[in-house]
Amino acid sequence: MQLPRYHRLRRSFYRLEGTRCATCERSFFPPRNLCPDCRSTELETHRFSGSGTLYSYSHMSHAPRGFASIAPYTVGMVRLAEGPLIMAQLTDVEGVELHIDMAVEMVTRKLQESSEHGYIVYGYKFRPLLLPLAASLPSTPDAAAAP
Repeated sequence: MQLPRYHRLRRSFYRLEGTRCATCERSFFPPRNLCPDCRSTELETHRFSGSGTLYSYSHMSHAPRGFASIAPYTVGMVRLAEGPLIMAQLTDVEGVELHIDMAVEMVTRKLQESSEHGYIVYGYKFRPLLLPLAASLPSTPDAAAAP
């Protein structure tokens, strides 16, 4: 990715910002200037929550140019809680059995680095939703001993 393009997209990459139509309230990612449903140009910046569900996924063993250093990796289509369907790399999936409709959350991670230009590109990826510590622990000592 070229540095000027990355700089223009930093809001989307770091904050998962898109747009929301003020007329019909539909949300879009990446941002748009025109709502395709109602043709309104009254779109406002919208920051997505970062939570969603896994719609589809694929394991990539042969990476495209610029991503060879991270291969193999997993990409997924994520349906955000607010509606848009986006594609992103999945992270922290080693030892996790992925499945459709799995809850996922957005995290910021390194996407790629360019030794030629000396910059590192960070952006959004998704990982399986982590359970809170209290939810993953047994509530009583007897519950932990039960088969």
